[in-house]
Amino acid sequence: MKQSPQSLAIRSFRNITRFWFVVTYLGQLVFAYYIIMLYGRSAAQGNFEKWNTVNPHFYQSGDGMGNFVFGAHVAFAAVITILGPLQLIPAIRKKVPRLHRISGRVYIFAAFLMGTGGLYLTWVRGAVGGLFAQVVISINALIILVSACFAIRYAMQRKINLHNQWAVHLLLAMSGVWFFRIFLMLWLVIHKKPVGFDPETFTGPFLTFLGIFVYIFPQAVAALYFRAKFSGAPAKKWSFSIFLFIITLAMAVGIFGAVAGMWLPRI
Repeated sequence: MKQSPQSLAIRSFRNITRFWFVVTYLGQLVFAYYIIMLYGRSAAQGNFEKWNTVNPHFYQSGDGMGNFVFGAHVAFAAVITILGPLQLIPAIRKKVPRLHRISGRVYIFAAFLMGTGGLYLTWVRGAVGGLFAQVVISINALIILVSACFAIRYAMQRKINLHNQWAVHLLLAMSGVWFFRIFLMLWLVIHKKPVGFDPETFTGPFLTFLGIFVYIFPQAVAALYFRAKFSGAPAKKWSFSIFLFIITLAMAVGIFGAVAGMWLPRI
């Protein structure tokens, strides 16, 4: 039976959204594995110096509070990376709502810890990239806290559509560090070498741009997604579907680059 333009647009919109979700979740699961194997395993072995494989500020001898906050930060990063996307699966919300509510509470709790812990680490420990990086990371932390508050508010008010929208915004904000890594690796895969930044100091115009891009762009895409989803115009769904498909392909390349060039070699 021939499908109408509207039903075909809806079907394509859903399928490409699912494609984005699968690519994103697989990439985040590998990232969670990397976190557990690099930071969790080294902590279990008492080899805390290995935390500095990526950044010399992660473990500092004598700074018990800072080391504890960082350890909790990466532990919850693994938890939210695994749990977050599961919150968006409709089948889980409908068939096992209790699991959705419990894991949702854990996720929201982790969001507040990640947001406040990130602010502490950024301003007390410092950040690679200096003051600009500290400000950008702080903005992302505020986006996390605001999104978490609205997600809770609308869940309590039983305004499920609004709750779901803010849950998506929260997931994207919590994934800011992950987005930074995959788009950085996409850039390196394209150029075959560092372009627009100094790999020694990890500063430069490209990193300045990327620091803003990975926290703002996903939120803008989410806004466009909901606009297309609730629109009755097939053209809007088709336009967004093509846009998201291109983004997903770019992300897949960045994920492959991060897995092969960044995560697996450091484990």
